[in-house]
Amino acid sequence: MKKSAGKFLIVLVMASGRKEAERLGQAVVKEKLAACVNILSAVTSIFRWQGKVQRSREALLILKTTEGRYLALERLIRSMHSYEVPEIIALRIEKGLRQYTAWVEQETTRG
Repeated sequence: MKKSAGKFLIVLVMASGRKEAERLGQAVVKEKLAACVNILSAVTSIFRWQGKVQRSREALLILKTTEGRYLALERLIRSMHSYEVPEIIALRIEKGLRQYTAWVEQETTRG
């Protein structure tokens, strides 16, 4: 994976619940903005929003994509998300199984 190191991303997105998470996941895979989306339901989040500490049940999406598709992925999520400021965090994949990252690249290639 040396020649494409840093090219692949894990993107974490919190959603208001499983229904929204599935809707977002379906859309990004359909549009080839992510090769795969994992959804973890029933995540408890504790955060400060608008000056108040809040607690919420949410769902976490874990998306696998490429740096080249990130901006379009972010735009689509923001356009569909119910939150005013959705959590969208991208982390570089430093190492990974070459066959898996090749699959991610193939599945996110526009065409």
